[in-house]
Amino acid sequence: MPRPSPPSSVQQAREALGKRLREIRQDSGLTARALAAAAGWHESKSSRLENGKTPPSDEDIRIWTRICHSEDKAADLIATARGINGMYVEWRRMESAGLARVQESVLPLFQHTHWFRFYQSQVIPGLLQTQDYTEAILNTVVALRDAPDDIEEAVAARMSRQRVLHAGGRRFAFLIEEWVLRSVIGSPSTMVNQLGHLIGMTAAPCLSLGVIPMGVVRGNAWPCESFSVYDEKQAACELVSASLTVTQPSEIAEYAKTFTELASIAAYGAGARKLITSAIDSLG
Repeated sequence: MPRPSPPSSVQQAREALGKRLREIRQDSGLTARALAAAAGWHESKSSRLENGKTPPSDEDIRIWTRICHSEDKAADLIATARGINGMYVEWRRMESAGLARVQESVLPLFQHTHWFRFYQSQVIPGLLQTQDYTEAILNTVVALRDAPDDIEEAVAARMSRQRVLHAGGRRFAFLIEEWVLRSVIGSPSTMVNQLGHLIGMTAAPCLSLGVIPMGVVRGNAWPCESFSVYDEKQAACELVSASLTVTQPSEIAEYAKTFTELASIAAYGAGARKLITSAIDSLG
């Protein structure tokens, strides 16, 4: 099965790093062929590195900068390359150490964030999930991606993470597409309990919950992949095969803009509760 291609933001970062490698080579007066010969590589490897087609390893960068007499630039280039690799993490690789580890890995980010923005077009956001709903989701993850079956520990970790809602000094904004409310996860009774919990959460003072109604005129607020924004420092996007972390300010601004546009067509307060209640009624 072919590996999925990285999203455009990752590819752009790789191309920018490749451009920097090319500039270092050109400043040294070497041709790509001469550098490849000195490194013992096929000439095509130099081309792939410079065009962002192949991500450089730490050793590739050390060799490149040594041949170009720019060893002082190696550390920064290696840090940049590692940052790019960290942007795009395949779910299978992330979950190979267990689902509980995945849940625990975001704790430091949650502890240092004061303004949370979550948009969900697939499932109820993790911070608003009931225990049974979380268990149903993680059971599906295990079945679909052959992840380690440490569901009990993973559910406990996610429930523990919800303490951040009551830690004080934080704001939370959630946007959910209405079809998420009508997608039965686990069982009808699991969904009824989950939706009842959502209604209760609409009264939390530090939290806003918007539901984007089906049939609303979308304008610029098109549905998209689920994502979250943490202060103005980081955004995270959930892809089918991987998790994407964004730290470039211009890209974070794009996610923040999209969140604002989606929020503009959402129903809040009594309107949101009416949509949630309707979803409960549809379950009988």
